[in-house]
Amino acid sequence: MGDRARRLGLLGFAALLLTGCSSQATRLPSAAELQGLYGEGAELRLNGNVVDVRVDQDPAQIRCGGSLWARVGPYIFLFSPQTEELLQRFPDVAAVRVRTYAGGRLVASAMLLRDELTSVTWREAVRRVAKARLEGTRNPAHLENLVRYGEDHTRFEYASRFTEK
Repeated sequence: MGDRARRLGLLGFAALLLTGCSSQATRLPSAAELQGLYGEGAELRLNGNVVDVRVDQDPAQIRCGGSLWARVGPYIFLFSPQTEELLQRFPDVAAVRVRTYAGGRLVASAMLLRDELTSVTWREAVRRVAKARLEGTRNPAHLENLVRYGEDHTRFEYASRFTEK
């Protein structure tokens, strides 16, 4: 085979590769698809391929519940059926990050990476959230269990005023 034919063959092969790569559409949620996903109190936006969720927490809740209620906030939203569905429905979303605020000040942030939870650990996460929501006020151990689980499975950060010293 001549040099010219070899170059033409390589160019054709390269064109085929590029066509194959460009035909795959990125599947990220639109603003409309994100709107209202976590209810009316949450603001969602796409930051690259990360879904950012902003939630305002009642400052009175944090005054009464202290650092435990401050730290549990992001996990209530993050380990929800809505997050699981979001990650299943949009394969190009790399992570979901929930930030909670009280009185306009950042309280806590937690980011769940796409492949962190399996179907089994998702069920466990949702179960822990349900326990925390239903019985957390009477039995704060459920809140503590959710926080520990969240810290084991996310990248998290708490405002310094809510970290235990």
